[in-house]
Amino acid sequence: MEKIRIGFSSDHRGYELKEALIKYFKHQNDISEIIDCGTDSNTPCDYPDYALKLGKEITAKRVDYGVAICGSGIGISIALNKIKGVYCAKCDKPIEASYTRLDNDTNCVAFSASTKFEDAKDIVDTFIHTEFSNIDRHKKRILKIKKIESDNHD
Repeated sequence: MEKIRIGFSSDHRGYELKEALIKYFKHQNDISEIIDCGTDSNTPCDYPDYALKLGKEITAKRVDYGVAICGSGIGISIALNKIKGVYCAKCDKPIEASYTRLDNDTNCVAFSASTKFEDAKDIVDTFIHTEFSNIDRHKKRILKIKKIESDNHD
């Protein structure tokens, strides 16, 4: 089994949940590296700054998957999806994390800071352990998404 590298990022509202998840996942046998992209406190900050830090780790391939947390999970996912090569899905349940990996081959998952730790842990665990299905219809759709991305980035 290949070891997994995960990047975590949050704003101030997601800081405590991010820290708890990092603490949990650093002790899992199949995780080789965790990169903490901030923030480093619950002092108010702007989630786009931390989305960009995580996005750079993803696009540089220093992490295999990203995990992003902000107040709603929505803002940070929007910011991440503005970065060419980052495909972030906001997931509220493990089944959504499974589908986004199976069907969309996403490389980042986002959720709300109000997500309970057990639920967040299950979402991340499902996300990082679900392989892309590699089904032709999904590959075709992903190529269409990448074409939209390339046609609309400078």
